[in-house]
Amino acid sequence: MTLLRVYLRVLALLRPEKWLAIALAVANIAIAGVFLLEPWLFGRVVDSLASQGSGNPWSYIAWWTGVGFFGVAANVLVALYSDRLAHRRQLAAVVDFFEHALALPLAFHDQQHTGRLLRTLHAGAGNLFTVWLAFFRSHLSTVIALIVMVPAALRINWKLAVLMMVLMLTFVLINTFVVSRTGKAQSRVEELNQEMAERTGDVFGNVMVVQSFSRVVTEVKALRELAAQVLKAQYPVLRGWAWVSVANRAASTLTVIGLFALGVHLHQGGEITVGAIVSFVGFAMMMIGRMEQLAGFISEMFFQAPALANFFAILDTQNQLRDLPNAPALTDVRGEVRFEGVSFGYDPAHPVLRDLDFEVPAGSTVAFVGPTGAGKTTALSLLYRAYDPTKGRITIDGTDIRTVSLTSLRAHIAVVFQNPGLLYRSIAENLRVGKPDASDAELEAAARAAEAHQFVTIKPGGYFALVAEHGKSLSGGERQRLSIARAMLKDAPILILDEATSALDNATEARVQRALSALVKGRTTFVIAHRLSTVRSADAILVLKDGKLVEKGRYEELVRLGGVFAELDAQGRFVPDATETEGAAGAS
Repeated sequence: MTLLRVYLRVLALLRPEKWLAIALAVANIAIAGVFLLEPWLFGRVVDSLASQGSGNPWSYIAWWTGVGFFGVAANVLVALYSDRLAHRRQLAAVVDFFEHALALPLAFHDQQHTGRLLRTLHAGAGNLFTVWLAFFRSHLSTVIALIVMVPAALRINWKLAVLMMVLMLTFVLINTFVVSRTGKAQSRVEELNQEMAERTGDVFGNVMVVQSFSRVVTEVKALRELAAQVLKAQYPVLRGWAWVSVANRAASTLTVIGLFALGVHLHQGGEITVGAIVSFVGFAMMMIGRMEQLAGFISEMFFQAPALANFFAILDTQNQLRDLPNAPALTDVRGEVRFEGVSFGYDPAHPVLRDLDFEVPAGSTVAFVGPTGAGKTTALSLLYRAYDPTKGRITIDGTDIRTVSLTSLRAHIAVVFQNPGLLYRSIAENLRVGKPDASDAELEAAARAAEAHQFVTIKPGGYFALVAEHGKSLSGGERQRLSIARAMLKDAPILILDEATSALDNATEARVQRALSALVKGRTTFVIAHRLSTVRSADAILVLKDGKLVEKGRYEELVRLGGVFAELDAQGRFVPDATETEGAAGAS
């Protein structure tokens, strides 16, 4: 994005409050008018006192006073409301960015680091605020003053006006040259700053690993080296803009001297009055101040543009999982699921799933098994549209899931992930993710069913106890039981259990398995299985290998078949559960 395009895009975000923005713009026009009238009135007073002009100097002074108070009133309006508008729009931009990024598919987030995303959000929002505030406090009045000043100067004396316009052209050429020479370098600086955000976010998110492997010194050293790269890339840019400042100041000084010299020469020739010279020099000094403000604005915008461009790039990212226009809600779900020739790949050239074709009757339990990397989790993630198939379709009760609203689809599917994914909030808030309006009694019932109530109640604060980031304040088993309770509370007709009991000890798992047995009744349940009891009790077992469905049937059938499943079973891939272990011990 060019500086102008970024700037116009920033201003376009003010559209929701356009009437206030217009009022502030009108106030800026008034302020610019005051700036232009003051040197003209000053010149009239001088000419009146020198008897070279007509009119009473006191009348000009009275006008000057009125204009001055009018300018003060306009400044008060801008000062009071531009801040408030900028703050409101900044917070609105943060929320809009958050909402848009959060709704983007997992494919987007798989390629984005959280640290980079947060850097883009905070840097972009901060720069939006700065630009909006500067626009209403100086940019707009500066541009208006410069536009009106040229014809006003020409009217006073065209020879002096030409000299002033030469200065304006010099400012433009100097700034344009430096922008073109340093633009790529500043984009590189922003990229390095984002890399720093990525690295620090990575380390803070894995402090336990960093400390346990004695990596603190190494990580700090790596960050210092990255910071050195930032400075190495930034210094040439800063040097270029320092020379711009020097060149602008030199051009301003020479222009003022030239204007005085030319004005004296013209006055001696009788072409201009002393008052006109005073007015013109007032215009020139004002224009120089405004040009320097404009140069400062261009400099600020130059340094802000890469971060703002990244901000808008996220906002412009298209959501590939958008609802169809007027997509109806999915209602009255029985839970019959069909995969019809489904293929999918994160990279279309390398499909993870190939032509999956199967049907799951409503209310049945299906176990997905297969070697690591076979595509089990990926296949089930397509059911709740974490991704869309690249070929084929998935239906629930005969309805293509891409034709109904995404929100209603996910409302009918509960997922217990292998990684529980707990938020930095209270236990109660984490559970209510499954059902925001759940009562305390419902909350407790779900926790009891998931064998979580006992450990919750002994924590300080009970259900109001804060869960640390990523659930670090809980054991693996506690995190997983809360995840199961969350799914129980949702009470959805379709249930996905992705290694749901993998972090539980045998005794706890035996209790949770009983709770899950009650939970799956009457629901269509998909289980990525690692427990022998789960595989044996499933209504059907789907065996995946290299993204293909290679076998399908019940446990006894697949063992007799002697194929992939029988080989996995013989290798001991399915772990006996607590009941089977205890039974085997008793038999021995």
